[in-house]
Amino acid sequence: MNFNTDKRTVMTLDAGGTNLVFTAMQGNEQVMDEITLPSNADNLDKCMSSIVDGFSQVKSKLKNKPVAISFAFPGPADYPNGIIGDLPNLPAFRGGVALGPMLQGKFGLPVFINNDGDLYAFGEAIAGLLPLINESLEKAGSVKRYKNLLGLTFGTGFGAGIVRDGNLFLGDNSGAGEIWLLRDKLNYNTHIEEHVSIRGLRKVFAREAKINFEDSPSPKEIYEICTGKKEGNKEAAAKAYREFAEAAGDAIANAVTLIDGLTVIGGGLAGASDIFLPRLVDEMNGKYTRPDGTQFRRLSSVVYNLEDEKQMLEFLKGKTREIPVYGTDKKIKYDYETRTGVGISKIGTSKAISIGAYAFALNELDK
Repeated sequence: MNFNTDKRTVMTLDAGGTNLVFTAMQGNEQVMDEITLPSNADNLDKCMSSIVDGFSQVKSKLKNKPVAISFAFPGPADYPNGIIGDLPNLPAFRGGVALGPMLQGKFGLPVFINNDGDLYAFGEAIAGLLPLINESLEKAGSVKRYKNLLGLTFGTGFGAGIVRDGNLFLGDNSGAGEIWLLRDKLNYNTHIEEHVSIRGLRKVFAREAKINFEDSPSPKEIYEICTGKKEGNKEAAAKAYREFAEAAGDAIANAVTLIDGLTVIGGGLAGASDIFLPRLVDEMNGKYTRPDGTQFRRLSSVVYNLEDEKQMLEFLKGKTREIPVYGTDKKIKYDYETRTGVGISKIGTSKAISIGAYAFALNELDK
């Protein structure tokens, strides 16, 4: 899929509990300045009015007629039918709100709504990590190519999206990729988001530093303490990121076991990847122990840290040899290493979501 030269325009929205940010995409790029309006999260009439007003302003500024509206909106939701459920950060949405059908009626355009984690993964599969790695493999002369991607966002929560063979995998209830509900390895009584999130980092720091959670520093400050750029409890900071990495690595290993694809990480906490990513990959490369004491790899694939230059070179090189084609004098290249990799977003989470929304709409229209 390559929409870089596509001339069609799609109107998009980034919906948050405080603001609604509207713009438009063409050729995988934003083509106008953003328009920001208050979300009026606790008043449905005002919120819906803001959404209509925002898209109306975008449409009035476009040179070309838009072909669709496509955007990310919080769940729970029946995304294929454009119905939004009970939202924690937008309390006006209760009991089911038919947002998609309303917009379709107002603007006479197809409307596509998805989860931000799904659109993030789709954007990375189209214009982010997936094509970047495949281009690098081609340049390295490798026969290996990747078609599947697990996209993860580390931030306020722990989000995920799955792309399978170029298509966004949504599930039967718009509920695929709900990685935040996996069990937490370090606390089996709760879910993984209690460790892999902003609050998770702050909670561990507070516990180790023996302070109240309210007094715990921000993730950026914890990172600066850990790296020596800021004064503070360095042991508590290091412990916070160690637990974060171990818990995240365990959850991602569980997911990759079923998906068998590359993993890309975005979100606000991805900026600390130099601290957590090596340990995260080590966790994924861990081993199980049988009752007789023998060990075997947790994953069938070897996991590479794609942000480590040496590991990236080994990943691109692979384990290749020539083997004969039985009954002939011909030989073919055989890369016998089963491997995967974890990398950090190069295009940024927001842009990936916008590209994902744009491409999803055009993909659906082309069908």
